[in-house]
Amino acid sequence: MSSSLSRRSALGIGAAAVVGAGVSGPAEAAPSGTRGIRKVYEREKAKAGGLWRTHIAAVDSAGVLRPIVEDDADHVTNGYSVQKLAVATAVMDKIDRGLLSLGTKLDLPADIILGGSGIYHLHRVWGDQITVANFLTAMLLVSDNTAVRMCGRVVPALEINEILAAKGFVHTRVEPVANPNRFFLGTTTPREMHDLLWRLATKTLLKPESCDFLLSVTRWLNGYHDGVRRVMSSRERERVATKYGADFNSLGESRHEVGIMFGVNGSPLLTYAMFADGLGDPENYGATHPAVEAHAKIGRALMNSLPAAPAATARSAAPRTLPKPFHPVNGG
Repeated sequence: MSSSLSRRSALGIGAAAVVGAGVSGPAEAAPSGTRGIRKVYEREKAKAGGLWRTHIAAVDSAGVLRPIVEDDADHVTNGYSVQKLAVATAVMDKIDRGLLSLGTKLDLPADIILGGSGIYHLHRVWGDQITVANFLTAMLLVSDNTAVRMCGRVVPALEINEILAAKGFVHTRVEPVANPNRFFLGTTTPREMHDLLWRLATKTLLKPESCDFLLSVTRWLNGYHDGVRRVMSSRERERVATKYGADFNSLGESRHEVGIMFGVNGSPLLTYAMFADGLGDPENYGATHPAVEAHAKIGRALMNSLPAAPAATARSAAPRTLPKPFHPVNGG
């Protein structure tokens, strides 16, 4: 287990998405294919510095999921806000078992509010009755930290860990504290996060409708764009489910991003789980952080590697998930 200790007192502070520039476009990306991806990854990792632990895998021409990058992929690391995917999985598991519903309502009292990333702390007044669907969406789309505490009210820390263990995860855990309904976001490994992502994409992690709910949120265009999805069109972004996490500890800054890329026909084709610790540029949670710049370059190379036409992915037996297309609405 990682020996680094977070200096944050709040739960898993994820970086807010700050739009930035400085990443080259598709024309400057590396060639597609396994070698091209590895070349881009190694180059960008070296430029960003720090300690990287990564697992990237893609479906080959025969429809078999194969690793492309395995860089210390079993290292146990602080997941920070990436762990919110695991927390959401535990909540949805309880929904699948009929012990909770997306429509279950809880109050949002002032004494539960956390700062950092999210939206609830911006309200200035509290006392709302909000649904489980509401705070799960806030937690995954804008990495809301208060939403983590709301999750703990319906699935306590020890129960979250029991659910994750039952699903076969060995190292993906939250860290309990004295209050059974509160926790730090805990640890995972790149390989276990890849496993969670692939099972989510193939709808074997939870009931299919529960997987669809989590995918619909993590693929939506109002989510995080500074990293992997930065140099992409809106249609390309709709094909990527992603979750970002950032914090700092005794090693330095941490910048993580994990996700799934889908083909144009909705077939899951690729997973990425990139965890980087010991980085510089402290307190820069925007798009110009070197590791986030690296994520953007790697993300473009990953998207370039995917088949351009549905026929090229026909051999994949995984369930398909097509997003609800984005269309602007001018009020009314």
